[in-house]
Amino acid sequence: MKTSTRLLLVVLLAAGTGSAIAQSAPHPGPPPQAPGAPPAPLPDWDHLTSQQRETMIASMRQRWNDAPDQRARMLHHAERWQSMTPEQRRQAADGMRRFENMSPQQRREAKVLFAEMRKLDPPQRDELRQRWDKMSPQQRQDWIRAHDAGDER
Repeated sequence: MKTSTRLLLVVLLAAGTGSAIAQSAPHPGPPPQAPGAPPAPLPDWDHLTSQQRETMIASMRQRWNDAPDQRARMLHHAERWQSMTPEQRRQAADGMRRFENMSPQQRREAKVLFAEMRKLDPPQRDELRQRWDKMSPQQRQDWIRAHDAGDER
């Protein structure tokens, strides 16, 4: 597989758009299965049809072309994804799923907390986690309000 093709796929997966593609892009699906049967696993990249591969890449190509100001970030995410261990990738994917299932208010709070955590070194992060665990819901809301710069990412 070409490096550029793999890179595009990684960026696509790291950006969490795979589910959107699966819902919106026409592609030949697996053969119908009996109700209640577990879904058939999809093949690895090398065994996808050329149409399935193009569906995956086309979405990334469109996103890349539509957002020139985001290209450096997308490339950085892809490179970072490539450097992760399988366990780190699993944890990142789990985190993306948790974030997607949050309410808008929970997402805003998570963004504020994450932005503050990024500013801290590991011992300071541990200390903040311990303080956070001991805070009441009202104290957490107050902390979020005090640290929310209104920066939407």
